[in-house]
Amino acid sequence: MRRTRRWVLATAAAAGGQTVWGGGPARAALPVVDMEMVLLAAQVDPPKPDTGLTPGAGTHVLEVERALQAKGLLAAGSVDGHYGTSTVSAYAAWQRSLGYTGMDANGIPGPTSLTRLGEGRFSVTRPVSTGSRTDSYGGKRVNTRTRNMLSAADAMLSWSLTLSQGSYTSSNPSSAGTHDGGGVVDISVTSMTTTQRWQTVKALRTVGFAAWLRNPSQGDWPYHIHAAAVSDPDLSGPARNQIHDYYFGRNGLANHAADDTPTAYRVPFTWWEKYNRG
Repeated sequence: MRRTRRWVLATAAAAGGQTVWGGGPARAALPVVDMEMVLLAAQVDPPKPDTGLTPGAGTHVLEVERALQAKGLLAAGSVDGHYGTSTVSAYAAWQRSLGYTGMDANGIPGPTSLTRLGEGRFSVTRPVSTGSRTDSYGGKRVNTRTRNMLSAADAMLSWSLTLSQGSYTSSNPSSAGTHDGGGVVDISVTSMTTTQRWQTVKALRTVGFAAWLRNPSQGDWPYHIHAAAVSDPDLSGPARNQIHDYYFGRNGLANHAADDTPTAYRVPFTWWEKYNRG
């Protein structure tokens, strides 16, 4: 009798993960972990005052946490679908066990480390990669993912984006560490009208940046746009905290005040890969 794949999977589920194919046991399909959703939780969850789950991400985080527990890196009590600080620390330990250091051991999954973690336990779908870390945009260093995002936002505008600061740099102390990793840029607005500044913020948000128009009353800086690429695996800790703020409608500054972006220039929360699908 010809057995279809659907019959095999259904029988496997009914028989505790095994069935018979040609007289031998067959494994049930592994769970699937969506890397995009895990990255979203890794940005949104840690600053929360509780262990609430990020909608759509909990089941994927849970599989990652179970794998970390199986390797002795995460306590059973922290296997809860919330990608909090304990999970960040456990994942960083996993990365270090693979030989990673620096930002490659930041506790945030990259496609290689996540695939390695899932061997025999889960498969990975919708992987997210930064590409080269030595790419550039207008002469400022960014990774390839960020460059592509900037190009897409630039194409929406009739004026050009000029970066005043790129990524992977700690040269500006007023940046509070947000530029230490990837995905973060500052954009000059000196030659833009007020309307153009807000339209630029909207374009950046549309392609997946958490972006805000900064002004001198907020800190020791001139008018500029600060933008952090949502779900960039190379984001520094302070930059990931800004994604958390943006997700909850805040300004990404130390006071965590409400976002002052006019309603007309706000867009639904998204990230680069999701924008490309839509």
